[in-house]
Amino acid sequence: MTRISTKPRATWLLILAILAGLSFWFVDQHTIARLPWIAWKGAAVALLTIWAALNAHGRDGWLITAVLALGTLGDVVLELSDVGGGISFLAGHVTAAILYLLHRRTKPTPSQIGLSVVLLIGVPLIAFLLPADRTAAPGIAVYATALAIMAASAWLSRFPRYRVGLGAIFFVASDLLIFAKMGPLSGSPIPIFLIWPLYLGGQLLIAWGAVTTLLRWKDDEDLHHRL
Repeated sequence: MTRISTKPRATWLLILAILAGLSFWFVDQHTIARLPWIAWKGAAVALLTIWAALNAHGRDGWLITAVLALGTLGDVVLELSDVGGGISFLAGHVTAAILYLLHRRTKPTPSQIGLSVVLLIGVPLIAFLLPADRTAAPGIAVYATALAIMAASAWLSRFPRYRVGLGAIFFVASDLLIFAKMGPLSGSPIPIFLIWPLYLGGQLLIAWGAVTTLLRWKDDEDLHHRL
C-alpha cells in the first residue's frame, strides 16, 4: 500500500515567523512606541504557535503548541515583569520536558547520556555563578534547573537531535548569555548580538523538528493501521 505523506500545513506562517524575528533583531527599542515594540517581539513565536496548532494531532501536537504559546507569553510578559516572564518560560520548559520524556530513547548512546548529565549539572551551576547580584542567583538557578531538564530530555528524546536537541541547546546558550549580561558580560556587545538570534533559532528548530516529526510518526501509525 502506498504511503500518504502528511506534509506540514501553512508553511507560509514559518516564513512570516522568520521574517518577524529577523526584522525585530534590527529594531531599536527607542525608535518606536513601547507596546508595538513588545508586540513585534512576541510575533515570531506567536506565529510558530499558530503554525503548530494548525498541524496538531492529539496530545503531543497540543503539547508542543503549549510550549510555544508559553514562550510567546514569556516574550511579552518579560518586558513588563522579569519574574512573570521567567515563570512563563519555566512553565514552557516543564511542558517541553514532559513531551520529550514521553518520547525518550530506549537505548541512548554514552555520548548522549554524557551531554545530558553535563547539561543537568552545568547549566544550573553556571547560571547560579553568573549574576553579580547574588540575591538573584537562587531564583535564576531554579529557573536554570528547569531549562537544563528541558534541554537534557530533548537530547535524550526520539526527536531529531540536530533540530529539536540543537534548538534546546541554542535556547540554553541564549539564556546563559542573559545571565552573563547581569555579571561578567555587563556592558559587552556579545549578549546584544547573540541572545536574540540564538533564542529565535532555538525556537524555530524546536518547532520545526517537533511538528514535522510528530506528523511523520502519525504517517507511520496510520500506515501501520492500514496494512
